[in-house]
Amino acid sequence: MASASLLAKANILVVDDDPDVLLSLALLLQPLAGRVITEKNPERLPALLQQERFAVVLLDMNYQSNLNTGNEGFYWLAQLKKLAPTTAVVMLTAYGDIDLAVRALKEGAADFVVKPWRNERLLATLTEALGRAPGGATANAALARTSGAASPLLIGESEAMQTVRYKLEKIAPTDASVLILGENGTGKDVVARLIHQHSPRVAGPFLAVDLGALTDGLFESELFGHRKGAFTDARQDRAGRFEAAQGGTLFLDEIGNLPLHQQVKLLAVLQNRQVVPLGSNAPVAVDVRVVSATNAPLYQLVAEERFRKDLVYRLNTVEIMLPPLRERGEDVLLLARHFAIRYAEKYNKLPLTFDGPALTRLRAYPFPGNVRELQHTIERAVIMAEGDTLRAEDLLFSPLEAADPTVAASSLRLDELEKNAIQRVIDKHQGNISQAARELGITRMALYRRLGKHNL
Repeated sequence: MASASLLAKANILVVDDDPDVLLSLALLLQPLAGRVITEKNPERLPALLQQERFAVVLLDMNYQSNLNTGNEGFYWLAQLKKLAPTTAVVMLTAYGDIDLAVRALKEGAADFVVKPWRNERLLATLTEALGRAPGGATANAALARTSGAASPLLIGESEAMQTVRYKLEKIAPTDASVLILGENGTGKDVVARLIHQHSPRVAGPFLAVDLGALTDGLFESELFGHRKGAFTDARQDRAGRFEAAQGGTLFLDEIGNLPLHQQVKLLAVLQNRQVVPLGSNAPVAVDVRVVSATNAPLYQLVAEERFRKDLVYRLNTVEIMLPPLRERGEDVLLLARHFAIRYAEKYNKLPLTFDGPALTRLRAYPFPGNVRELQHTIERAVIMAEGDTLRAEDLLFSPLEAADPTVAASSLRLDELEKNAIQRVIDKHQGNISQAARELGITRMALYRRLGKHNL
């Protein structure tokens, strides 16, 4: 996916003799950067620089070696400037060594970061260092487009998440309407924001509305706006969400909860690309990209005539199905470590690691509440943890989620939806696997695996 961030295409090398520092930085940077290499031994620097070009090197000031004890950072900084003069070097230093870090700036370092670092500050420092490197000015202009909000993360290396990323790469740069399906807590809002932030509309607003929370009386006013005097409390004109999202993206969450009479009104707006505010007869043209999401079995609702088929066609030019966390394998551990870093920083705790039984417990639990439940579990564990290790007994899973009888049925419904969608596309292309895979937004091999999974 074309990213607005300088980090997105940057190869980054991290050199530090502390394994916990290397792990923390890898977890932070890997979802954001083009490639991240970590190295404990600085003496491998020359070989690494011969094998690969790095845009930036994060270099520790001190190492447990006999080489220039107390000044190792300066030595390796000098070596870097000789071997890779165009590579930006950012020094990692403790509070007590700030004077040394300032000296490192005079000797060619681009900047320094103080341990323990703040993630936001570290990322900003890396971005600024890259911006000062050759070719950085053009990327800086792109970065400015998303400076108003932090980019959400789509963490995961499972096949299912690679398929989601593949679709995002194809979908985001277009203006197509997108329908996101998935269980509660799978990250539908994250995907919606990523679509916006990597689209031509990124400079415009991103507005979200929970359709499940709108009563009949609020639906039209909230989405289409109203004019002064349209009803008792309408004391002034008010733009609806469609007007407010002009030039940007409107995220319609919980679309499956809309009753039929509201679906008709929404369909008219999507067809005509204009709204008529309450209390007015004059239509207002709207230019928005619509992204919608639901955890409801939408196609089952269509079959039961509880959701309009023509509205589905308007909403899902492209469809993304997010997998439940229980089907994402080792992504559970990647996400758990990510949340542990985030909440250790938030609650001013030392970096935390998981012991073996804790990792086993995380792997074994099915997480019916998906990523949202995992996030709350790790936050609670970080708050309650003693010391710098999260243990199995620190991981308390939600009894509300565990007692939810709808999870298995929901999973079965989503499997059936995927099977039906694949069958429709296969039939449409008369069995042509390449064309079907292209329309579904997955690779041929991924489609073959799904055909086997569903016995198609």
